[in-house]
Amino acid sequence: MALVTVAVGILIDDAGRVLVTRRAPHAHQGGLWEFPGGKVETHESIFKALARELREELGVLVEASEPLMVLEHDYGDKQVRLDVHRVTRWWGEPRGLEGQPLAWQQPEQLQDWAFPAANRPILERLLSD
Repeated sequence: MALVTVAVGILIDDAGRVLVTRRAPHAHQGGLWEFPGGKVETHESIFKALARELREELGVLVEASEPLMVLEHDYGDKQVRLDVHRVTRWWGEPRGLEGQPLAWQQPEQLQDWAFPAANRPILERLLSD
């Protein structure tokens, strides 16, 4: 089974709220909340993939980011490597361009939300920062 590398963006607003989106019902781990991002194509750097995915999904232009963490998770039917970056500067107001719901929440308010298992360590990191 191939390992899929995913660029994940953590957007935090001036009030300290983090942006989460809900996966489409038909997608892998469908219906769960997640931190936005997507698959890194073979020709892309993590930053280019992150910028592309957030432009396509949310309509924002990423200007700067910094690495936060890298983690791997095996779902049994899929293995993922999440390369997580804190987006430090972006242009535009995030909106669900693919029809996905999104929400800005304080990290502590997300503890009881349903996330894919691979996203849990990201939330734990945000809670400890």
